[in-house]
Amino acid sequence: MAGWTNRGKAGCLDLWANIGFAAPTDFYIALVKSTPTADTNTFTELTEIATGNGYTAGGKALTRNSTNFDITEDDGTDQGDLTTDADITWTNSGGVIPSDSNGATYVVVLDDDGTPANREVFHFGSFGGAKVSGTDQDFVVQNLTISLTE
Repeated sequence: MAGWTNRGKAGCLDLWANIGFAAPTDFYIALVKSTPTADTNTFTELTEIATGNGYTAGGKALTRNSTNFDITEDDGTDQGDLTTDADITWTNSGGVIPSDSNGATYVVVLDDDGTPANREVFHFGSFGGAKVSGTDQDFVVQNLTISLTE
């Protein structure tokens, strides 16, 4: 039986995020209210949250390097994990995020195509429901984790 080892999975994520194949210079982290699937290819297929109050269209840049990501292998769950080392924060500038109060249901990881609609969707994570920041509170995504399993 062939398969990845957990070290191999973690190594793959390390190469992808830190020094590997032709990955983007920056990843973009964006908030959407539509449901991504394994078949989602580009950002234009999703509905981004309303802009304003500190959230800008196309998401927030996160530089691809060895300090923004922590790579681990998890033998207990047979996977490799990539976790952001810092919180991803949209600083509120008055009101709620999203500005129309229609909450974000997913966070997506995108490449850095100059045209946001054309950005490739690499990964998505659910908030488990619609998330809205409080009035004048920042919108924060903590410990964004991408797991690689077979």
